Amino acid sequence: MTTAEEPRWPHRELDPDAVRPVPLRQFVLKVHSRCNLACDYCYIYRGQDASWRERPARVPETTVRRTARRIAEHAAAHRLPALRIDLHGGEPLLGGAGPVVAYAAEVRRAVREAVRGVVPGGCEVTATVQTNGTLLTPRTLDRLAAARVRVGLSLDGGAARLNTRRTDRRGRSSWPAVAAAARLLARRPAAYAGILCTVDLAADPEDVYRSLLALGPPGIDLLLPHGNWAAPPPGIAPAPVPGRRARPTPYGDWLVRVFDLWWDDDRMRTGVRLFQEIVALLLGVPSSVESVGLSPMVAVVVETDGAIEQTGALRSAYEGASATGLDVFRHSFDRALRHPGVAARQLGAAGLSRDCAECPVREVCGGGNYAHRYAPYSGFLHPSVYCADLERLIRHIAARLAQADGPERGRP
Repeated sequence: MTTAEEPRWPHRELDPDAVRPVPLRQFVLKVHSRCNLACDYCYIYRGQDASWRERPARVPETTVRRTARRIAEHAAAHRLPALRIDLHGGEPLLGGAGPVVAYAAEVRRAVREAVRGVVPGGCEVTATVQTNGTLLTPRTLDRLAAARVRVGLSLDGGAARLNTRRTDRRGRSSWPAVAAAARLLARRPAAYAGILCTVDLAADPEDVYRSLLALGPPGIDLLLPHGNWAAPPPGIAPAPVPGRRARPTPYGDWLVRVFDLWWDDDRMRTGVRLFQEIVALLLGVPSSVESVGLSPMVAVVVETDGAIEQTGALRSAYEGASATGLDVFRHSFDRALRHPGVAARQLGAAGLSRDCAECPVREVCGGGNYAHRYAPYSGFLHPSVYCADLERLIRHIAARLAQADGPERGRP
């Protein structure tokens, strides 16, 4: 259990006003704070932080309106030509499509009015809802598509045998409903944002990859399970001291197998975000995600009570790790940029540990996901608990890229 005296943010000594902030461009908006599934690995409902219990189940209209105005003022102040909103939960469709559509519409309206005459051509607001798929019906999809809200699915694979841990509160499989949702989305590609899938070492990587491809997604995002030096993910043994050193690479090996399947597929049927980001970084293109590369974090979360928080992944470290003490009723998003934790995640190479700074693949790895660097009583100034796995994957992709010639060089 952490104490009030425990150092949590490694850059607390920095003057946030001395750090040149990068404007936020992604806003994760919580529509519903509860979920209809009881996945046994969920870091929100089975993790260190139970703050969700204290928040409204559904986001009130007053919070929606205030959040929209805060986003709009941020877009106008920084003359943003585009931004992204992700409607999340819990399960955001627990209240139906209505609240999701209304939230997106309110943000778009507020942004459109705020940037008129300030941003030539206006500010494009891209909206996505991330769902477990169990409540997605044809009528719901029709409403979302008409409102230009694309739909992303969260799955453990593209078959019932790979989703046994995703059950409802009575232990019943979610797969029949999810499979129907996947078929529905495959017939509406313009409304299909893709699939998020967390790596499970117990599942065969080829089985997972090919089963996901069969669902016809435009993109796949393979995520590493949230873990850190205090609570390592499954398959990684605890280390007495956090740091970069030779260790087994079970997740790196798993991902290497999937990369080879993806890279060797002549049709390259769908994008795999992690692989695309690493290939781009190796070719000198900055990353667009926080999990790899040194690009500054540009995302923030707004909870159903209006609290402004950092990524929910930080909750896997300790209770309150994602909290900023700010909210949309009293604070602007520019104020959030001056929070020590947010500033630390915008420092790029200057925010890395000594081990990471001396690593030959640091420009590509970027220290990995910030949440995965945590160790008790010393904060986040460490390499990722997946350090060895990331280096294994990056070096493998670099080798494959170096071997490529002719048409393959154009693949990325």
